[in-house]
Order: sequence, then structure tokens, then C-alpha cells
Amino acid sequence: MASLSEHPTVQAFQARQPHERPPTSVDQHWLRNLCLESGADDVGFVEIERPELENERSHILAALPHTRTLISLVRRMNRENIRTPARSVANVEFHHSSHDLEDVARKIVAALEQKNIRAICPAVGFPQEMDRYPGRIWVVAHKPVAVAAGMGRMGIHRNVIHPRFGNFILLETILMEATIDSYSQPIDYNPCLECKLCVAACPVGAIGSDGHFDFSACMTHNYREFMGGFTDWVEKVADSKDAAEYREKVTPAESASMWQSLSFKANYKAAYCMAVCPAGEDVIGPFLENRKTYLQDVVKPLQNKEEIIYVTPGSDAEEHVKRRFPHKTIRHAHNGLRTPSIHSFLNGLPLVFQREKAADMDVAYHFTFTGQEKQEATIIIRHKTLLIQKGLTGEANLSIKVDSATWLKILNKKQNIILAILRRKLQLRGSPQLLQAFQRCFAT
Repeated sequence: MASLSEHPTVQAFQARQPHERPPTSVDQHWLRNLCLESGADDVGFVEIERPELENERSHILAALPHTRTLISLVRRMNRENIRTPARSVANVEFHHSSHDLEDVARKIVAALEQKNIRAICPAVGFPQEMDRYPGRIWVVAHKPVAVAAGMGRMGIHRNVIHPRFGNFILLETILMEATIDSYSQPIDYNPCLECKLCVAACPVGAIGSDGHFDFSACMTHNYREFMGGFTDWVEKVADSKDAAEYREKVTPAESASMWQSLSFKANYKAAYCMAVCPAGEDVIGPFLENRKTYLQDVVKPLQNKEEIIYVTPGSDAEEHVKRRFPHKTIRHAHNGLRTPSIHSFLNGLPLVFQREKAADMDVAYHFTFTGQEKQEATIIIRHKTLLIQKGLTGEANLSIKVDSATWLKILNKKQNIILAILRRKLQLRGSPQLLQAFQRCFAT
């Protein structure tokens, strides 16, 4: 075999004079023009060392090890397509806009590659790293990058609001190895008007007027045909002994909707928080001119729509629908948030916490997990708040000592809790009623 130096490819590379070296820094104006000419509606730049990205840094570097700059891209969506009660129209807008933005990002990455600058563009939304589910499935969180890059601020509905385009935008992030000569800074005000229209429109009450967000309520309904909702549907199919039993669990319209999601990309069931938001210089006009008309034309059609609302049984969301939207049909569903480890159990508690169920509680729990995952934790539920601490701190109203594998089986409905107590796999010191109260505070 000839030596490597005699290979034609190596000789062609060596013949280049001078050798092409990747630039260590890029002109900000050139890069900005490249992004806008490629189709972005706005763009900002953040250095990897920015303190706001501390929680993202390790994930970013795992995807592109020598990342130095993050490029935050904004793509504007057509507002009326998002606002209409015809959610098929809204979903087509979401999906087409995400495809457009991914094409924009690919053009930019290709242009950077021509300059010998390494860069990657993770997905705008889906697909994501589903082998990690139900943990962190995204490569980079676009929202904190966008905020750090001056592309807007988070509203109480947990959407980024651009100062001009409002929340009718999609976000993308490009990871780039080169630095640039000037970086963007966050904007100095929040475009959110705190009008609370998102609070009024959300069919499951996921957005509290005080800024609280019920993650599980949003995921159970809005993401019914994604991830956990899809696996819940699959289990309904698997658990049905025949077609007749399946039809008792799932209506023809629901089956057809799932087919539509599988064929034409998964459909969001609501996203009403985005639809009704009047913030943004290009958006706010009709709201300022005549708020009554804006409410009648934009908010009321979504509130009055007769539709199925998916909730976990006994959840705050279920009570919200009964109280605020009695004309909407409640369907019980599992949110798909399975618990594979004690670590994920403790980290996931804030996501499924039902604060209305905890309104009258003031209870401290000591958990001692034995067996494969040894761990101690103190969980305090006090007047609609949840506090989780490592170790056993203070006095407990109820102490729970349990084999970790047994606890995970109980959470995932594979183990009867009474049987676990009888077999002393689970030991209580305190009133068993407090354990029942604990379970009611979390949507499963």
C-alpha cells in the first residue's frame, strides 16, 4: 500500500497554496447580512461564555465541541393562520414555518462551510433526540438563546415575544465554531403586556394569572398527539380486546385525528396562548384600537369552541374545564410522563404538581429510598407551593422508607401500594392519609 502522502487526495490538499485555514473570527455585519439574505426575519448573536447560557453550555458543546458562537434566528409566522379556530390551518402554518426556518438555517450553515467554518443547525422543533425521552430530548433550548441574543423576552405564557413580531415567531439556533467581532445583548424591556388574555384563553388553565405554569396540563392536552399522548393512545389500542372495546375508548374522530398527525405531522390541540397574544409593534394595533372587537374576533371563538379537552383524572386542569368551559368535552388521558428513576421522579415533581390540590396543605415528607438507588429527600407541600430538598431536613409529618425499585413500580402502576406495605417494601411513620394527600398533588 502506498504511503498516505502519495494518495491523490492528500497531494491535492497539500498543493493548495496557502493552506486554507478556518477563520477564528467573523465580521458581525457580514454574518448578519448572510442570515437576513438567507431568509431570517431577525437574527442575534451570543457568545458561548454568556452567563445566561450556563445550563445549556455542556449540551451545546456535546453537539459541537468547539462552539464559540450561537446564532439565534427568528422566522415570522402568518398571524391569522394561528388565530383561527380551525386548528388544521394553524398546524399547517406551524409546520410550514418550521420547514422554512430549517431551510434558512441550512443555507447559512452551507455558506459558513464554504468559508471553512464548522457549524450545525439542530431542529427547530421535531425531530429531536427521542432516545433520551422522557428526559431532555432537545439539543439546544432555543428560547434562552433567543432572549440572550435580544430577540425578545419571555411572556407569562412561556413564549418568546419579539418586540416587532410578537409571539408569532419560530426560533432556531445555529452553533458555530468561530467567534464574531460584536455580540448582541438582551432587550431592556419585556414586550409582554400582562393583559392575561393567554390566561383567559387556555382551555386547561395551564397559565396562572400570577405567572404559575402547569406543565402537565399543557402537555396532556396540547401535545396529545405527540410523545406521551401518542404512547397513551398506543396503550389503549394494545389493551383493547377487540375493535368494539377500542371504539368505547377512542371515538372515530380521535382515531382520524391521530391518523392525520401520523400522516401530516403531529397536530397541536390548542396553542391558544399564542393565538390571542396582542404584544408586538406589528401586532398590537387592533387590540389598542378596539379591545372589545379584538376579544370578540380573536379570543371568544377559541373560548366558545366545542372540542375535546384532554386532562389527567383528578387534576387541576379537569376542575378548570368544568368551571370555565362546561361546553367543552372532558376526556381522561395519561400524560405519558413515565418515571424511569428516582432522580427523574424528584426532578419531575414540579412539572406535575397540582397546586390547587395543595391549597390547604402544610406537610413535610421525608423520603428514604433504599436498594438500587439510595437517596434521601425532603418534600414540603405548603399552601400551593412545592419545595424539594436533598437529604432529610427538619421535622417530617410523614416519613416514607421504600425500596427504590418498588417505588418506581408503584408510580408506573406495576405494583399495588397496599401489597408493598404488607411486604414491608414500603414503610410509613405517620398517617397513611398524608401519603394519599401526597398522591393527589401530582398528576399521573
